[in-house]
Amino acid sequence: MANFIVETSARHVHVTKETLEILFGKGKELTKKKDLSQPGQFACEERVTVVGPKKELANVSILGPCRKADQIELSATDARSIGIAAPIRESGDVAGSGACKLVGPCGEVEVKEGVIVAKRHIHMTPADAEAFGVENGEIVAVKIESADRTAILCDTVVRVSPSYALAMHIDTDESNAVGAGREQYGEIVKL
Repeated sequence: MANFIVETSARHVHVTKETLEILFGKGKELTKKKDLSQPGQFACEERVTVVGPKKELANVSILGPCRKADQIELSATDARSIGIAAPIRESGDVAGSGACKLVGPCGEVEVKEGVIVAKRHIHMTPADAEAFGVENGEIVAVKIESADRTAILCDTVVRVSPSYALAMHIDTDESNAVGAGREQYGEIVKL
């Protein structure tokens, strides 16, 4: 079976144009810092503070482009540390999720729902999915080998779109659990 890159997705925020302007000022546009592995996605120079009931996380990166809904992606450890009950969800599934406040240099926004722990997933093109013998939405197990913490991560969702590039995304808790290095690879395994 072929391998694919496993990338660690650190805490980050997706914002709407409206939220961006409240946090950074009228007419503000996102400033691209660097491209990410998924086509059209990028890390921004802009950073915010995520405030929970217990404490806050400063300097959290915004990812672009702007979205239709605000979404804050934290690890379970991050969410617990600032007092937010964040469910494990696929990106975009924010109904009934955690709440927080976002603070920028020009203002703040109360996000009533939108804080999630991103469900681990593999981005694939339709050709990738065909090659791996999987379908969009399928739940698979992925073996990640490392020097001291090889593990199989079950409950990994396959996400298929022509606009994706082949890559698995795990959060910092999962990355630490498997001792992931800079160039980490995984493979789908049958259990």
